[in-house]
Amino acid sequence: MTTIGIIGAGHIGSALAEAFAGLGYDVVIANSRGPETLAELVARLGPRVTASTATGAAEAADVAVVTVPLKALKDIPAAPLAGKIVLDTNNYYFERDGHIDALDRGETTTSQLLQEHLPDSTVVKAFNQIRAGEILTTGSPAGTPDRRALGTASDDDEAVAFVTDLYDRLGFDTVSAGPLSESWRLERDRPAYVTRQNAEELRANLAAANRLP
Repeated sequence: MTTIGIIGAGHIGSALAEAFAGLGYDVVIANSRGPETLAELVARLGPRVTASTATGAAEAADVAVVTVPLKALKDIPAAPLAGKIVLDTNNYYFERDGHIDALDRGETTTSQLLQEHLPDSTVVKAFNQIRAGEILTTGSPAGTPDRRALGTASDDDEAVAFVTDLYDRLGFDTVSAGPLSESWRLERDRPAYVTRQNAEELRANLAAANRLP
């Protein structure tokens, strides 16, 4: 069984830990304050979820999730994530992260920044345009009319296939925005962001997005 390492235990990370454990994955979750601070969370989520350091979660992971503020990307341990698929949930909030000129000018994306930090990993955008509380509450079986769709983006087809299967098992259709260079279409202040939409609507919202405000 695949072990998923989650680096970041905020709202999204905690919701994903619960969701993945519910699918039968083993989950190792970490935050910046130490595993002892996650005792209540892991007790609530059950025996499939354990706490560790960021390095411990990265080492244990077959697949990893990075769900930390953008300003903390440099703290993600790169070596133990080499050769692994890494799901990136990030969005750029300059109010929190400080201004990043290359993002402000539309020259790169948050996922490309993570890929640069993890050159030996395969980064794929996932779970960045859904609210944490909706991950476990808005999915529905495959074939359901008007089924909610979530977006992804990656330079690697295998990573997109992994996310597509994961989304489906959690109750969502998948629409790919294309390579990481197009992942901005899924992010904050664009039509696809935190909006409940089916696959057709998501494709339209991705196409309608503007790169800069």
